[in-house]
Amino acid sequence: MSTQTTGIEVVGALKSQYDEILTPEALKFIEELEKKFGARRIELLQYRKKRQEEINNGSLPDFLPETKKIRNGDWTIAPLPKDLQDRRVEITGPTDRKMVINALNSGAKVFMADCEDATSPTWGNIVEGQINLRDAVNRTISYENQNGKRYVLNEETAVLFVRPRGLHLEEKHVLLNGKPISGSFFDFGMYFFHNVKNLLARQTGPYFYLPKLESHLEARLWNEVFIFAQNRFGIPQGTIKATVLIETIMAAFEMNEILFELKEHSAGLNCGRWDYIFSYLKKLSNHETIILPDRSEVTMTVPFMRSYSLLTIQTCHRRKAPAIGGMAAQIPIRDNPQANEEAFAKVRADKEREVRDGHDGTWVAHPSLVPVALEVFDREMPVANQIHTTKQQKITITASDLLESPSGKITEEGVRTNINVGIQYIASWLSGRGAAPIDNLMEDAATAEISRAQVWQWIRHPKGVLADGRKVTFEMYEQFKAEELEKIMQEIGAEAYKTGCFTEAVKLFDSLIINDEFVEFLTLPGYKLL
Repeated sequence: MSTQTTGIEVVGALKSQYDEILTPEALKFIEELEKKFGARRIELLQYRKKRQEEINNGSLPDFLPETKKIRNGDWTIAPLPKDLQDRRVEITGPTDRKMVINALNSGAKVFMADCEDATSPTWGNIVEGQINLRDAVNRTISYENQNGKRYVLNEETAVLFVRPRGLHLEEKHVLLNGKPISGSFFDFGMYFFHNVKNLLARQTGPYFYLPKLESHLEARLWNEVFIFAQNRFGIPQGTIKATVLIETIMAAFEMNEILFELKEHSAGLNCGRWDYIFSYLKKLSNHETIILPDRSEVTMTVPFMRSYSLLTIQTCHRRKAPAIGGMAAQIPIRDNPQANEEAFAKVRADKEREVRDGHDGTWVAHPSLVPVALEVFDREMPVANQIHTTKQQKITITASDLLESPSGKITEEGVRTNINVGIQYIASWLSGRGAAPIDNLMEDAATAEISRAQVWQWIRHPKGVLADGRKVTFEMYEQFKAEELEKIMQEIGAEAYKTGCFTEAVKLFDSLIINDEFVEFLTLPGYKLL
């Protein structure tokens, strides 16, 4: 069914309540955003490709000489509102109804509702996610499961942030002049349009996480979107606040500039560790000196990841901005108390490192991890944040520190894990589930991206050699894939395998590995299959 207002057309199905989100007025606002900023978005995506070509031809990312004055300048971001002073533990997850309620009730300080990597962008997930967010803001959200258990909001809930889709993603169910609009502008625009007045009435605000930024010019675009939206609704400039995920290697060299562009709208930076590893691989995949060992060995303590984390803290605190730490993806292992305690101990150690380094908060993926992370931050950081401390201000992080390739082994188990987890995640994503519990971790698209990127690189790189001396090849990939698929079928059963989008997932994973040109994001070809 299609609904049309002026030049914009909805070509997705219109189910119950969809008309409450897809109102003519809301669609008009989306149309304005697309007309005003759509061409610039496309230009910035072209700029990404240009920079990638330069790196493929031998150049390396570096700090920009033309923005040295900004890096050396004495400036800070605008003061943070009261409800963003204490962000010691943040929980993230998709926008389905039960998750939204449980996350807001989890005891975390912030819930980041994710329209991006933890959401498979089916039309239903996207629109129903907006319905759920609206009901959460209005405090009317409830959910009843098959057993009759009812979920409602507690009196005290987490502060709500929303992560729209990245600038590279489109919304094919909404067309302007026959072409898909930006998924970013749809997610941002719908949430802002339907909720800004109610958020302000409840003494909070429209708060966002911005994903996948690769330059300060992209931050500038978002800042202009914010200015336009605030003017359009007659609300004060600086009402919108946004935390930028530093999850690309390019953004790591422009942290000061990104904060500067968003100055009055900034709510700091976050270390998006999994996507950062993927970006490091993707951007530098053609460089012979750059190769990563097994994913399990690329922890936050390897030199290039540690440099990135410390530089984030240093930059943020110099600019009076919060620096939020990375994701703990562990989920409870209910049938094995010993394994569960070992997993939680890893989380505890990770969070202790973050808070002692100077992070002002951290991320978890499951409500059961909230008290674990809270205990660490409460013990080590008795005040709301560490923004005014001088931790990390005397260190010097160079371009080569951010690019240093870590040592470590590539193992058969590492190759197999990448194939197994990558295909399992894609099958889940194609089935409409963007957050997938796999091997006791809550995985999102970043995991599958790292998995396929490593296999792609190991096959092509002269140093793509297992610890036992075998070269990683297409033949090895085919053999391991067949054996891992058999394992998956044994674990989940033939019927679940047959109905679980595995055939499509294998085809997509194969196409990503076989293509000699590195595919920028698996979600781009994947979206065509939804």
